Amino acid sequence: MILKLDHIYKDYILGKMKVPALKDISLEVEKGEYLAVMGPSGSGKSTLMNIIGCLDRPTSGSYELSGQNVMGLNDSQLADVRLKNLGFVFQNFQLLPRMTALDNVALPLVYAGVRKKMRRQKAREALIRVGLEDRVTFKPTQLSGGQKQRVAIARAMVNEPDILLADEPTGALDSKSGEQVMELFQKLNEEGVTVIMITHDRNIAGHAKRMVEIFDGELIERKSADGQEE
Repeated sequence: MILKLDHIYKDYILGKMKVPALKDISLEVEKGEYLAVMGPSGSGKSTLMNIIGCLDRPTSGSYELSGQNVMGLNDSQLADVRLKNLGFVFQNFQLLPRMTALDNVALPLVYAGVRKKMRRQKAREALIRVGLEDRVTFKPTQLSGGQKQRVAIARAMVNEPDILLADEPTGALDSKSGEQVMELFQKLNEEGVTVIMITHDRNIAGHAKRMVEIFDGELIERKSADGQEE
């Protein structure tokens, strides 16, 4: 078991009102799984993603990641967990525009204290892994949307995290580029990477091996990616 959420609740306070975002979420993910969390806008899937990614804290419940209880960790310790255990891929890529693809990919290694020569070597290997060995010196403005997302995936993977978290990873891409990115996620998963993908698109969710649907902050059903009830 690489991830376990037990009875997670998340409330936001707006003025004097308590607004529930997540209601009694329990979820287990095995190492090597490829899970899609699907739901419409406002369903709570981004809140769930932020909690899984240690970017936000639940109001109550328990969360174990790679055998560690993360609920009692302070902000510095959570940042360390994000750096070592989690890789993030976002809809809008979040690449630094003035840096080359190589330097963008190497950035997490800077925070991890890796020496410059090793950083560049590992970043180059990560770009080769996503098929961008010929774009190492290119800046984001010189790359297509699909290439930018592959750079972002290489950056997410460069620290060899336990889990790759992808938030609407094809949302800013055309259909062809989106399909290529989904093929890359499948390839990484076949290599043993645990992938958790957030999406509102059933076609995109269908690439995963398992699907969980969220609606109004609740997991309302669990399905395999082919639509069969588990």
